[in-house]
Amino acid sequence: MFNIDRRLIRNFDWITFSIIIVISLIGIMTIFSATRQPGDAPQASFYIKQIVWLLISICALIAIISFDYIWLGRIALVLYIAGIVLLVIVLISGRTGMGAQRWISIGFFSFQPSEFFKLIFIIMLANYFSLQRETLDTFALLRVFFMIVCIPFLLLFKQPDLGTAVVVLLIFISVSLARGLQKKLFVSLIIIGMVSLPFIGNILWTGLKDYQKNRLIAFIDPQADPMGIGYHINQSKIAIGSGELTGKGFLKGTQGPFRFLPEKHTDFIFAVYAEERGFVGSIFLLFLYFVLVLRGLDTARKAKDEFGRLLALGITFMFSIYFFVNVGMTLGIMPVVGIPLPFMSYGGTALLSNFISAGVLINIRTRRFSLFY
Repeated sequence: MFNIDRRLIRNFDWITFSIIIVISLIGIMTIFSATRQPGDAPQASFYIKQIVWLLISICALIAIISFDYIWLGRIALVLYIAGIVLLVIVLISGRTGMGAQRWISIGFFSFQPSEFFKLIFIIMLANYFSLQRETLDTFALLRVFFMIVCIPFLLLFKQPDLGTAVVVLLIFISVSLARGLQKKLFVSLIIIGMVSLPFIGNILWTGLKDYQKNRLIAFIDPQADPMGIGYHINQSKIAIGSGELTGKGFLKGTQGPFRFLPEKHTDFIFAVYAEERGFVGSIFLLFLYFVLVLRGLDTARKAKDEFGRLLALGITFMFSIYFFVNVGMTLGIMPVVGIPLPFMSYGGTALLSNFISAGVLINIRTRRFSLFY
């Protein structure tokens, strides 16, 4: 199972590794700045914890690279069942925070199973599709949806974790398109989706919590209640706009430290960064994510097998979705759904799961040659 030699080091994807390290360090610096108290020291519990989680995450990445990723396909079903069990445990006895029941507490340690489940879901989906040789027809797609997608989607929606539930659904659609659908089925899905959207939207709306409904209302009309439901988006726009071309400078931002901007070190960390680094710094950060996505797509193209290709695509799609939704939230062009910015936002579970996912990407690229069979 384990196979560490000089070939792994020689073919190691240093570009992907360097990018996620740089983004993570930028994130720690931004967390440091966002959580500081005016005229006082920063809240050590945030940025120091993130540093500790970064070290743990790097170790986890190295561990993931140490064995061939094909083993993930062989244990995909076991991982998937374990992930479903954890999501059920969250619903039964999970810890509640910020209006949602998403965490499992074990002593002083808490973690969010949904963060790890995203990767488990991609592994399961990639493994299943890689074993199917024919182009997906209507029956095959429905079978995959009800076997693999439906249960976790409902469990995540029930927590409620609308952001992760939507991401799971989008990953399923993206990987299905990458796997290949019958042209007739593709057209039919578009027509069915357009016709059923009002009915599905009404069903989902009735199942949302009040704070989730308010977020959607604020997205449609932030000025409807600028000091209430539209406060997050308005303050985020103010922070980003005040950064102008080159930003106010590190530790010179005001929206975060003076608590004008809610969730400044998690969901809205990009707004804090943009205020201090400005348009130039934001473009640099966007460039890093852009290269990461391109590297992921190239890894999928060079994968040695279909499982590796779909697995790399699924992880790359996940990073892309999280990035576009999070930045879109801060700019007011996407609804606030509680999605963190990969590798930057504060959160140990999210950082660890992202590094493990990146480790799988590096594993696929490192072992892309037949000599690793």
